[in-house]
This record gives sequence, structure tokens and C-alpha cells, in this order.
Amino acid sequence: MSIFIDTSGLVAVMDRDEANHAAAAEAWRHILTSSEILITTNYVLLETMALAQNRLGIASLKLLHEDIVPALRIEWIDRTVHNAAMAALLSASRRKLSLVDCVSFEVMRLLGVTTAFAFDKHFTEQGFLSMPAYLSSGDTAL
Repeated sequence: MSIFIDTSGLVAVMDRDEANHAAAAEAWRHILTSSEILITTNYVLLETMALAQNRLGIASLKLLHEDIVPALRIEWIDRTVHNAAMAALLSASRRKLSLVDCVSFEVMRLLGVTTAFAFDKHFTEQGFLSMPAYLSSGDTAL
């Protein structure tokens, strides 16, 4: 099985001042000891790197690049996926929904991934399971 790794999860792990840091750190430890394939996209990485650099400084990019990225399988977004996500974003016509979110949903559906390491409510709105809420429900079988 696979878990999709979102910016909201990664930033919460890295930023001790983030409200969800403790839950994220616990879930991240659980994820890293599981046999799950950790999937993300180059769009998520770009978004995460920009937020981490802005909030935490350049040292956070080194941590992300050297310690976290090697654990991830990165899906590189092509024109077809980008266009499908853009169409979904424009169709949704919601200010708080992002292109990165829509790309993530498209990739998850294409790959059959049902669970995201995320603190972004848009994942559950789209019908995906969200960690760490999934873990706190008492069901630790991924």
C-alpha cells in the first residue's frame, strides 16, 4: 500500500511551532516504520520547500532535501495531469483550493492511493482518508 505525503503533513513535522506538530511527528514516526510506499509530487515538494524556507530558513531545505526526500517516491507531473487538475480547480471555483491540491487528488486517484499524510481538510472532502486522524481513530492497519 501507499500513503500520499502532502505539504501540510511535512510542514507540521518540520515546524515545532505548527499547531499539529506533535500529532504529525508521531504519525511520521509510524509511517517511517511501516512498509508503506510514500508518494508525493514535484508540485508538493516545490510548495513545501517554499513554505519551509520562508518559515524556517534555508537549513530546513537541507533537512528536507537530505533526510525526507530520499524516503519519497516523487511523481513528476506531466501536461495531462496538470491540465486535468487545472480543469478540476477551475470547475470547483473555490478560492482556498489550490492547484497543488488538485494535482495531488488527481495523482492519488490515478495511482489508487486512498490515504494522505495531511492536515488539509480538502483531502477528506475528496473522499480520502487523512493521517494522523486515521491513526487516532484506533485503526493502525494501513
